[in-house]
Amino acid sequence: MSLSWSWKGIPIPSVGVYILISLFIIGLSVSIFILIVVHNAAFLLFFLLLSTFVICFIAWNMLNRNHKAALSLFVRSFPDSDLRLAPHGQLVKITGLASCGSVSLESSYEKATRCIYTSTLLYEYGRLGLKAVNVNKSCCQWSLAYCERFSTDFYITDRKSGIRVLVKAGSGCKVLPLICESNIVTTSGCSRILSTHLRKWLRDRNLPAEARLIRLEEGYVQEGSSVTVVGMLCKDNDLLMIVQPPQPISTGCLFQRLLFPVDVDGLVLGISDSSSPVTNPGPVQHPEQ
Repeated sequence: MSLSWSWKGIPIPSVGVYILISLFIIGLSVSIFILIVVHNAAFLLFFLLLSTFVICFIAWNMLNRNHKAALSLFVRSFPDSDLRLAPHGQLVKITGLASCGSVSLESSYEKATRCIYTSTLLYEYGRLGLKAVNVNKSCCQWSLAYCERFSTDFYITDRKSGIRVLVKAGSGCKVLPLICESNIVTTSGCSRILSTHLRKWLRDRNLPAEARLIRLEEGYVQEGSSVTVVGMLCKDNDLLMIVQPPQPISTGCLFQRLLFPVDVDGLVLGISDSSSPVTNPGPVQHPEQ
């Protein structure tokens, strides 16, 4: 799966970054020169105000990038397609009930069966020492230690036309999920004891199983869930398929949210608004021993 941005997480091209840095240095130098020579701080104040606006604008885009805000807004604004009229090779958005194909998935930790998509994320708390911490409020020191995401080919029955379509989301396909994981395990307390099931899960993946502060999140989409797919329509005789577009999809500038355009390279998979994600309803807290 791939969500394309430029220059190490900043959502503008590297050339634009260098231009902004150059303009900032030139503007700051001119502002200081005017302040010293003319004794007028108006230009310097205007420059600082403009710089603050630009920095906030970039920071806003970086924050929304982490939450896939631009992609979510693009998918919501993209109209549902009519498969009876859509030609071969057109970018389409389909919403309907999902059903497994010849291969189904099982979630890694909760062992939920008949899934079309699964994801499991393991976070570790970076704080040293034995002092007790509030892991629910200390969100800045969690780091991703392990991640696994799987998807498979599945069928979707379009709610608009009733047509059943094969979605090629299996091997070789880049899938960009708009699916939130649920927090299912969080260790707490000074001893940070791990359950037997959690230790076995860690050992099966060659991960350290010693006691520590960790958080495990898992998400999955089971058969029967209402999902939304955005991809390219392929017609092969009577068989309809949705595949990964050969070229990245641009969301365009989203002026209503002050967001830069995003290039999405892959098949988009999400839970429709009419369906709630099939995930664990709440976290499991391992108490202090």
